[in-house]
Amino acid sequence: MRLLHTMLRVGDLAKSLAFYTDVLGMTLLRQEDFPDGKFSLAFVGYGDEENNTVLELTHNWDTDKYDLGDGYGHIALAVDNAAMACEKIRQRGGKVVREAGPMMHGTVVIAFVEDPDGYKIELIERD
Repeated sequence: MRLLHTMLRVGDLAKSLAFYTDVLGMTLLRQEDFPDGKFSLAFVGYGDEENNTVLELTHNWDTDKYDLGDGYGHIALAVDNAAMACEKIRQRGGKVVREAGPMMHGTVVIAFVEDPDGYKIELIERD
């Protein structure tokens, strides 16, 4: 077994695709509309679906906002330099909600950014 994808419901597919591709540098792997079900799916990631875990962005045409609830945590991305990644994300129009620095009660350098729907993305600095 292997993890294939994680699905996020998004209110505006165009804004979400712009964030994940233009701001975070993912690639749009495939996209399909389902008119009978009134929803669209878009899969984005840093590599092909055959060898990588990706994100499925689901847009229900009749819903433009979701309650994120208190069960959702975040998506985590490995970066070489968290401060530099924050700066690039900010320059591309992204929202940094926690600047790069050591995690509380630890030494690993992390930062957090937020997508257009309010989902948090953790940037974890890796050597």
